[in-house]
Amino acid sequence: MTVTHGRPLTAEITDILVAHCGLDAEAAAREPDASLEQLGMDSLALLELSAVLADRYRVRIPSDAGQLSIAAVADLVAGQGDPPGHTENSIVIAAPLRLVWELTNDVANWPELFTEYAAVQILERDGRTVRFRLTMHPDETGTVWSWVSERTTDWENRQVRAHRVETGPFEYMKIHWRYGTEPEGTRMTWTQDFAMRPQAPLDNAGMTARINANSRVQLAVIKERVERVARTRAAAGGDDE
Repeated sequence: MTVTHGRPLTAEITDILVAHCGLDAEAAAREPDASLEQLGMDSLALLELSAVLADRYRVRIPSDAGQLSIAAVADLVAGQGDPPGHTENSIVIAAPLRLVWELTNDVANWPELFTEYAAVQILERDGRTVRFRLTMHPDETGTVWSWVSERTTDWENRQVRAHRVETGPFEYMKIHWRYGTEPEGTRMTWTQDFAMRPQAPLDNAGMTARINANSRVQLAVIKERVERVARTRAAAGGDDE
């Protein structure tokens, strides 16, 4: 069984097919050896799969990929080298959507929201896009990491897209934040797609593990701090709905 990012790669391919190509997950579970065509994937679905795999894993699938099973696609992806990193982490914050959006997209105030950032310098603003320099607290070796990122908010679709301009040890780093309402409050989801440079201290799998661990810590911190603000505003009679 091919495993990446701590879970079977077949599961990740299946998730992509469900989310982007309209795959019936129950049908796929009933017929694990069926080809993509037998599972109802038409030419448009295969084009979408090819685009997602190229973006996420930097691999290409053959034109006759419809004849392959999900497991065969996973083996094809795994056989083309160290897959780029991909993480997705989320948390539900007991606070109104507008308040969560306001606080988490106030980049200049991130040192008060995250525990890992020592400073933020806003370099440029252009409409919904902000370019800024992030500086972290010293790591366990005393090294201070700093880089420039660019971030564009999209309130209408409740999402934010960002990327590192100065990539450092990364070949690239793309970040996607999504927001949605739930009965318990606001769900905020972070997705990161990246690849490490050959000379980087960690490979893709190692950085994936590190980002997953750190994201869970930071999401918990943000949840606590935003909920504290929400309680304070509610007590003062504020309305962030």
